Amino acid sequence: MSKTIAILTGGGDCPGLNAVIRGVVRAATLQRGWRVLGIEDGFDGLVGEPRLRELDLEAVRGILPRGGTILGTSNRGNPFAYPVRQGEEVRLVDMSEQVIEGFRRTGAEVLIAVGGDGTLKIGQRLNELGLPVVGVPKTIDNDLRGTDVTFGYHTAVATVTEALDKLHSTAESHHRAMVVEVMGRDAGWIALEAGIAGSADVILLPEIPFQMEKVVEALVRRRERGSRFSIIVVAEGAFPAAGGRVVQVGAEENYGIERLGGVGRFVANEIEKRMAVETRTVVLGHVQRGGSPSHTDRLLGSRFGVKAVDLIEQGQFGQMVALRGRAIIAVSIEEAVGSLNLVDPDGELAHTAEALGIMLGR
Repeated sequence: MSKTIAILTGGGDCPGLNAVIRGVVRAATLQRGWRVLGIEDGFDGLVGEPRLRELDLEAVRGILPRGGTILGTSNRGNPFAYPVRQGEEVRLVDMSEQVIEGFRRTGAEVLIAVGGDGTLKIGQRLNELGLPVVGVPKTIDNDLRGTDVTFGYHTAVATVTEALDKLHSTAESHHRAMVVEVMGRDAGWIALEAGIAGSADVILLPEIPFQMEKVVEALVRRRERGSRFSIIVVAEGAFPAAGGRVVQVGAEENYGIERLGGVGRFVANEIEKRMAVETRTVVLGHVQRGGSPSHTDRLLGSRFGVKAVDLIEQGQFGQMVALRGRAIIAVSIEEAVGSLNLVDPDGELAHTAEALGIMLGR
C-alpha cells in the first residue's frame, strides 16, 4: 500500500522533536515504503501556499541528538484564530478552511500533529472537520493528562537541576537568597521535580497559591539554624494567595495568550523588603527548551514517532500516542486535552518535598 503522510511541529520547541520526526520517517519509509512530507513552521505552513520539505532517510540523518525541530514551529498559528493585519489593526480570523485546502494540495492523506495542548486541540478540531489527524504529545510543562509524561520534560528538568547545582555555590559564597524562575505555565512539575532534585529550600507552584509571610518565616528559620543562603524556585505561573498572576503581556495584547514572567522578581523584592537580605533573581527562560535531548527524551520521542505511524496504518485517526506505565498506547485526542495534568497539592510528590523540609508556600 502506497501512502503519503505529513508531519508538523507546533507550539514551543523542545528537545526530542527531531527524534519524533526521525522515528516517523524511518518507520514509514523502511517498513512500509511510504512518502513523508514535513510541513514547515507548524500550522503556519498550511496558510497560503503550503511550505513543504521532503523527508527521506537522508533528511533525518544525524538529527537524533539535535535540539529544536528541523521543521520550525510557531505558537501563534492557530488556524481558527489566525492573526491577520488589516490596516493598523490585527484581527483574529478563522482560516481553518484555507488550512484544510492547503493540506489537500500537499497530496498527503494523514497529518501527524506534534505539539502540546494548543496544537492538539487544533488537531482535534481539524480531525472533526474531515482532516485525518494523529497526535503526538510534546511539552516541557508535562501538563497533558492523556500521557504519563511528555518528551522534552526530562531534559528541561535536568537543565534546571544543573542550574540549581551551579547557583548553590555562588549563593553560599555571597550569603544571598537566589530566586530562580522556571517555566511550566499552569503546571508546577518542572519547579517541583527540579527543586527537589536540586535541593531547593522553597518551591512555589501555580497549584498552591503562596503566602509570602510563610515563605519569609521559613527563610528566617533557616538563617537562625546557621544557613546564610537560600535557594527559592518559583514556577512562572505561581501567584500569591492575596493577588493574581504576574504577567509580562496580557492576553488581550498577545492573541489571547498571557505571556507569563516576573513573579521571580516579585518574590525577590518581597524577600529583600521583609528580611533585608541581598537577593538575586535568575530567570532560566528558554534555556530550558534548548540543548540536546536526554537519552530518555530521545527514546520516548522515537517510540512516539513509530507508534504514530502504526496508528495511521491501523486507521486510528483522532488518536494521540501516549505513555502509560511502560507501554506506548493510543488515547483519543479529545480525552488528552480535556483537562490539564497538574501537580496534586496533597499528592505524594508534594508530601515528599515537605517531608524533606522544603517550604511550598503554605
